[in-house]
This record gives sequence, C-alpha cells and structure tokens, in this order.
Amino acid sequence: MLEHTPRILLVDDEQSIQTLLSFPLRKDGYEVVQATDGREALARFGETAFDLVVLDVMLPRMDGLEVCRRMRARSSVPIIMLTAKAEEIDKVLGLELGADDYITKPFSMREFRSRVKAALRRASMARREPSADEEPLEVHELRIDPAKRAVEVRGAMVQTTYVEFEILVALATSVWTRDMLLTRIWGDSAYRDPRTIDVHIRHLREKLERDAKDPEYLFTVRGVGYRFRDTES
Repeated sequence: MLEHTPRILLVDDEQSIQTLLSFPLRKDGYEVVQATDGREALARFGETAFDLVVLDVMLPRMDGLEVCRRMRARSSVPIIMLTAKAEEIDKVLGLELGADDYITKPFSMREFRSRVKAALRRASMARREPSADEEPLEVHELRIDPAKRAVEVRGAMVQTTYVEFEILVALATSVWTRDMLLTRIWGDSAYRDPRTIDVHIRHLREKLERDAKDPEYLFTVRGVGYRFRDTES
C-alpha cells in the first residue's frame, strides 16, 4: 500500500476532459495536479514527485509522445496515455517510448478508474519489501532476483520497468500467450492490443540479449506466445 496520498499529474488540453477526469480521481482520494500542454506538463513534473501520469497524446506546444519520452528518461513513474480511436500508431509509439498503459477514447469512467487503480497498485508492488522466500534464478549469464526485483546479465545490472520485470519472471516459469501475460500483469486482456506485449518483449531483448534478433533468453513460440531459455542449457 502507498503510505501517502497518491499524486497524479493529469495532462490534457481540453478543460472538459480535465473536469471529467479530475473529479472522480479526487473523489477516490488522489491529489490531482493539472497541466494543459506539453511544456507545462514537464514543468509540473520537475517540481514534485508523482505516483502516476495520465497523458493525452494530442497536446499543444509539445505532443504527448515527446513528453512521455522525456519523462521516461528521468523517471520510472507509471504513465497512462490517452489516445483517440483512430490513433493506432500512437498506442504503439507510446509503448515504445516508455508508457505503461493506454486508454482509447471514448472510454467509460469505470474503465478509467480501474486502470488508474491498477497502475498505482503495480507501482506499489514494485516498492514492496523483499521476501526471503523468493530465490534468485540463474540461467546462463542471466540472474533474476525476484526478492530484490533485480536483473543482472553478463555481470552488469539491468534496469527494468515494473512491467518488463513481471514479464521476465513469468516467462522464466512457463510458456505464456500474449493474452495470459496481459491478464497476469494488467488484470485482464480486454480492450488491450496484444502488441503491447510484443513491445515490452522487444525492450527486454534490447536490454538482455547480445543480439536482439538472435535471442539467447526470450524466444517466440509461433502461434502461441513466448518462452524462456531452458534452465538446463
């Protein structure tokens, strides 16, 4: 559980959206800081710590994708992007730039509140106290320590996001379909593009593999999903 009131940065240039979203967030007990353009969002982001950023793609002065890229370069804070229904490419680009989740407009308030709670819960779990019961897994030159949420490859520490780490730990135990991974990490696979998993797998390969196109650890199982390197090899 978070020990303080979660602080959310809500970035959207439409006042109607700001009003619509900030009311239920505050009702749920969150502190909401608002920004109406990309540059203001970065300014607010630099002033204080946030537990979550809700970020629209279409913004004046600097678009949401660039804002996402700059925020992710400075912080691992969860980022939920808001995209229009026709902006399929923006969903993938947002994930490529480090967003943790996205919601397609129009969306229900129930879905929005659920996504926010899930993102904050994941962030809280990532900060949980280590458990001595979780033994490290060592395969070839890769070491995964679930207790410390630490990853080391070829003697070097690797920084992973919460989502990347959860995918890695899941794959280290079994073969997973994209829908299974979506459900495990986000709670469900409804309204979610399976390419979300593909993007995070690609990020993991870039961090872990010598050659992302010829992986040693994360393998694609055609028609099924993904699997991990055999622990015996």
